[in-house]
Amino acid sequence: MQKTTFVKKEQALSNKKWYIIDATDKILGRLAVEVANLLRGKNKPDFTPNVDCGDNVIIINSNKIRVSSDKDQKEFRYNHSGYIGGLRKRSVGEMIEKYSDELIYEAVEGMLPKNRLSRQLIKKLHIYKNAVHKHEAQKPQEYELGKLGK
Repeated sequence: MQKTTFVKKEQALSNKKWYIIDATDKILGRLAVEVANLLRGKNKPDFTPNVDCGDNVIIINSNKIRVSSDKDQKEFRYNHSGYIGGLRKRSVGEMIEKYSDELIYEAVEGMLPKNRLSRQLIKKLHIYKNAVHKHEAQKPQEYELGKLGK
């Protein structure tokens, strides 16, 4: 009989990695699923749902991301400033051009569970519009999408 092991917070902190993902010509939803799973730590054999055992993720070239089909013209993102008449409506194509980092952030945040732990996990996501980032000292490893399921 196998025993289930639960990771403690101290054990989870010891094996954190940094991954870098190039978002050039990647589909938004598929990228968001893989990044959310990396942030939660579902790729590790000692995954525990109530402990932060995930890794840090850096996404570069976020302005070169794609969406499938013609969603860039047909889908919209809404934002409200809190004032009367403050509703903003932007197409996904406009979001990719100007606010691609926010678009990816919202997609990944939507894939995480809605609790205190997810607010801690999303802080480990770093998104940059071009290939320049400030995390070279952490020696991030290149990550290929589609590797998690295999």
